[in-house]
Amino acid sequence: MYRIGIDVGGTFTDLVAVNAAGRVTLAKAATTPADPSLGVMEGLGLLATELGRDLATLLAETERIVHGTTVATNALLERKGARVGLLTTEGHRDVLEMREGLKDDRYNVRMPPPLPLVPRALRLGVRERLRHDGTVEIPLDEASLAAAIQRLAEANVESVAVCYLHAYRDARHERASAELLAARLPQAYRSLSSEVLPQIKEYERVCTTVVNAYVGPLLARYLTRLAERLAAAGYRGEVLIMQSHGGVAPLADAARVAAGAILSGPAGGVAGSRASARLLGTGDLVSFDMGGTSTDIALLEHGEPRLSGDRSVGGHKVALPSIDIHTLGAGGGSIARVDPGGLLRVGPESAGAEPGPACYGKGGQAATVTDANLILGYLDPASFLGGRTPLHPEAALHAVEAIARGLGCSAVEAAEGIHRVVNTSMAEGIRLVAARRGVDPRRFTLLAFGGAAGLHVTAVARLLEIPRVVVPRTAAVLSAWGMLATDLRYELVRTHLGEARRVGAAELRALFAEMEQEGRARLAASFSGPVHVRCALDMRYGEQIFEITVSLDGVDVQAPDLVEQAAARFHQRHEELFTYSAPDQEVVLVNARVAVVGELPPLPTEPETPRDGRLAPRGSRQAYLGAWLQVPVYDLDQLPPGSETRGPALFESATTTVLVRPGERALATPNGWLELRLDGG
Repeated sequence: MYRIGIDVGGTFTDLVAVNAAGRVTLAKAATTPADPSLGVMEGLGLLATELGRDLATLLAETERIVHGTTVATNALLERKGARVGLLTTEGHRDVLEMREGLKDDRYNVRMPPPLPLVPRALRLGVRERLRHDGTVEIPLDEASLAAAIQRLAEANVESVAVCYLHAYRDARHERASAELLAARLPQAYRSLSSEVLPQIKEYERVCTTVVNAYVGPLLARYLTRLAERLAAAGYRGEVLIMQSHGGVAPLADAARVAAGAILSGPAGGVAGSRASARLLGTGDLVSFDMGGTSTDIALLEHGEPRLSGDRSVGGHKVALPSIDIHTLGAGGGSIARVDPGGLLRVGPESAGAEPGPACYGKGGQAATVTDANLILGYLDPASFLGGRTPLHPEAALHAVEAIARGLGCSAVEAAEGIHRVVNTSMAEGIRLVAARRGVDPRRFTLLAFGGAAGLHVTAVARLLEIPRVVVPRTAAVLSAWGMLATDLRYELVRTHLGEARRVGAAELRALFAEMEQEGRARLAASFSGPVHVRCALDMRYGEQIFEITVSLDGVDVQAPDLVEQAAARFHQRHEELFTYSAPDQEVVLVNARVAVVGELPPLPTEPETPRDGRLAPRGSRQAYLGAWLQVPVYDLDQLPPGSETRGPALFESATTTVLVRPGERALATPNGWLELRLDGG
């Protein structure tokens, strides 16, 4: 039986099939932005061909499909979501537009405020009010609610967000509103703050609830369409959707809390990095995922990424737990231009899948990073994507020559400039992530994956003084592979504001137990395997307005000094992040968090294939590395374990190319991955 991972990116749809013996087979298809399910089905057909089967046979032999999708992300970034109405407490309709009194660039006086996802005419106040402790100040006025729903019905909204004041304490008014919505607007998608994000901080809660309502209908329709196409093709197994927190969820749950899939694709790459850390025996990794449209960066310490509840996507707050990923507008399709001051810029605009880089021959005219790499000799125009998509050097040259004229240099010099600029941009992104986490990137290993990463990773590593780089054999599709190494996961949060000592261990244990019971009940609906639970707390000092999430992994929640242990961890984490702590100050507990994880069967390890220990090139070609050099080309898929060579060298597979520069050493690991040493050791 097979498990299949699918990652829909901005340019390509990546697919990986793993059989019971751990054998990995991969395929790539062009993403179809108008309907991503078409690209998914085309990719499944290519995957079946790679396995020597027809599509129906492959699907009949597949027990699980795990899918990462950009549908929710693109709907939010491109503002192509549903027509949303908002029901909120009377007098609070403008919270969404007032935000937190801030803008993304607070010192830019000319910067206009972002447009809210719900226009003011569709933000309606309902007469009701709960106090901060959950007691009812003003009962829900059914006439007021009915009038608001009627106005939304007349406005033909597709989706309704409901976010009442202090509903995280008691959801009775939101649930009653949902019942009336179901009766009066049965076709509308419903998003309740008490289900999406039941925690304190009104702006974060209302914005996340609105984002969920905005992207929910599109994601639900896409998932329904995909499930129908898979069923029509003969698939009878389960489909799980990758979530931003690094776990997976069944289709129904993914559609209900659609905002949880905003970082679905990038989270798969971090899941792959986590699995890679276990295989490499290296816990401290920088994941460097460079695809066609963007580059995603994350840090793993001791083999695990950190979760964050403070994320904005497209200028809109999404406060659900998500892996701390930093995304840059830098990929193979990033467009180069010369600005009015004569400076070379690369990205964040991308040529995407349609029309793509000029060298794709689909009508693209702008010079991109891929065009530059082709001119520099780093890519073989005849073997791109295994020869299925030959590249057009003359089109790439024509596009880059336009940049060269703007810079007053040759096309090769312009191409080298494009390559260097994008490398610098990505290195600065990693520096930013490391600084934010309070770590030195030089002690980390750089894990490179994504179709474009191999041509840039060692230059990025040199800029950061990182001495070791690892490129997995499945680098081009590691996100899809990583999705198969994930578990079912439900993240629960409850606000429990109070000083740690006053809350006490007994009350905290009872809260954790209640949340664990709820999470286990959700899992039981679709899962019967082993379950483990992870607890955490959001904590701060009394006068602060922000919290730090503190993991309680390794802490016995039954211990009588539970609160003291949690406070000690908070002081330590505060010191790591901000270089100081204040142990004499009282610690405030803000939110309790519980992750209930259903452990899916582990991903089988691919067996080692005995190979001749000699590493012999299969050819050579000219590549520009400060000067034109004749560079040997090796087969990335046939690395003899333990073999090594020194740069310059190129390692190619059907889906990616790795450039080893002069002075760098390339070694093949026991599982056939490529390890690059930049210190010559």
